[in-house]
Amino acid sequence: MKKSLVALLFSAGLMSFVQADALEDRYNRTCAVCHASGAAGAPRTGDVDAWNKRLEEKGMDTLVANAKNGIKAMPPKGMCFDCSDEDFKALIELMAKPKS
Repeated sequence: MKKSLVALLFSAGLMSFVQADALEDRYNRTCAVCHASGAAGAPRTGDVDAWNKRLEEKGMDTLVANAKNGIKAMPPKGMCFDCSDEDFKALIELMAKPKS
């Protein structure tokens, strides 16, 4: 029983690590082009104040809609053509975190 529980916890942790790695890869392939440098006024990744302001004023649903539909210089889907709403939410949360 204990071995099964340990194995389950280990694989859940490994799955989280794999998912985080996949999210980071997706960010690097799609969002980083503009959000790493702040190109065309994009809020920079890790700029907690800029992201918090947007999240407080607009809310997550609007930010996800903006990512899907495009806003200002950002094209629709922000170059992530296979992203779901949950993917966009996760990417926004990733960019809104302070850099470690």
